[in-house]
Amino acid sequence: MASLFPDGTGDCHLLDAGAGIGSLSAAFLDRWRSGGFCFSRVTVDAFELDAALMDHLASTLERYNHKGDFVANIRQEDFILAAVETLEGNLFSPPIERYSHAILNPPYKKINRNSAHRLALRRVSIETVNLYSAFVALAVAQAAPGGQIVAIIPRSFCNGPYYRPFRDFILERAAVRHMHLFQSRSKAFKDDEVLQENIIIRLERGGQQGLVTVTTSTDDTFADLVTHEHPFDRIVFPDDPERFIHVPMSPEKNAIELSEAIRCTLADLGIKVSTGPVVDFRLKEHLRDMPGEDTVPLLYPGHFSSTGTTWPIEGMKKPNAIERNADTKKWLYPTGFYCVVRRFSSKEERRRIVASVVEPNAFGDAPVLGFENHLNLFHENKRGLPEALARGLAVFLNTSAVDENFRCFNGHTQVNATDLKRMKYPSRETLIELGEWAMQQGTLTQEQIDAKLGTLTE
Repeated sequence: MASLFPDGTGDCHLLDAGAGIGSLSAAFLDRWRSGGFCFSRVTVDAFELDAALMDHLASTLERYNHKGDFVANIRQEDFILAAVETLEGNLFSPPIERYSHAILNPPYKKINRNSAHRLALRRVSIETVNLYSAFVALAVAQAAPGGQIVAIIPRSFCNGPYYRPFRDFILERAAVRHMHLFQSRSKAFKDDEVLQENIIIRLERGGQQGLVTVTTSTDDTFADLVTHEHPFDRIVFPDDPERFIHVPMSPEKNAIELSEAIRCTLADLGIKVSTGPVVDFRLKEHLRDMPGEDTVPLLYPGHFSSTGTTWPIEGMKKPNAIERNADTKKWLYPTGFYCVVRRFSSKEERRRIVASVVEPNAFGDAPVLGFENHLNLFHENKRGLPEALARGLAVFLNTSAVDENFRCFNGHTQVNATDLKRMKYPSRETLIELGEWAMQQGTLTQEQIDAKLGTLTE
């Protein structure tokens, strides 16, 4: 992280918010003391709330205070509240010069809608849902023109509606210069229960956006480091109103980006995608382990595999059925062919997107079906799809190219309906042809699926 900063001269004012024992500041200062920066003077503002770390932090920073050109300000206070007061120009808050540099490993925790932090952030036009994104936004807001911000953060801000205001905030105020992606979700931070990829990002306050350097490695050994440069329109697509941030894994555009045959939205196809409406813990009294009188099938990801739909499954940890009554009927869909995608993958699973076809013949004469909340389902106005369309959609979504393209903007275990809405698809006619082809093949291999996609993209 310290090596990502460009060489600097003059005075440096460094922010380390959530400093811990000062490891990131130490890395930055080691580089300065060894001649990697040409600063004449460095001032560090280190924010840390944990009283148990104060002595360690002071000891770390004191090592650099021997030439009269270094000042360390250790601030045992809430960074968010202090920064907001500064940005508001509060008469009673200590004046802080604009930071020339910031190096951050911020805390990761959701911010409640009406919490003191959320309300304070709104006063300075920052709307975000997590402490980590709040810290980065405040670092950008307090940076001087040309200020450099390097942060290691989860990748969840790259996509999804909750982080849209945060993406807007940083993209309007800073240029993205460098992103480093750790491709493993379990190795770089193996001591933590990290459910998403982590990214190191360098931003430049007020910078003119140009090429973006993207580096990748499996883990924190950086043994397999790969570096590429990309034009910004591969990072944030010009026609994307959600401003998803993509992290391309290779300099070449993949089959999805290149293909003129894959340009349709779900609206173009006349299809919708929704999160499964049955939240099991809210309807617990209506759930049954096995089907019985007045029940209908309740479908979980476990009911689907590469061989098709299996229902019911005896001994499954989840219920197989839900009562059909006045309290549940609004959550149920007419029996038919649907395409479903699991919402969650495990940490190191090979595929992020796993699509299956709901086959109505698996449910006897059941008139309606329940789809549990861990599934996304594609439908036509809450009704099933033509069989060939459902099967074609599943084939397309299970291609390696779709999975690779999806990973460019989604770095966590969750596949949201919003993400699936943002993707581009082949035309309805092409998907039906793909489904008809699949229906003639029997069990398909990954190689067959990928080869077939190749015929669409030629």
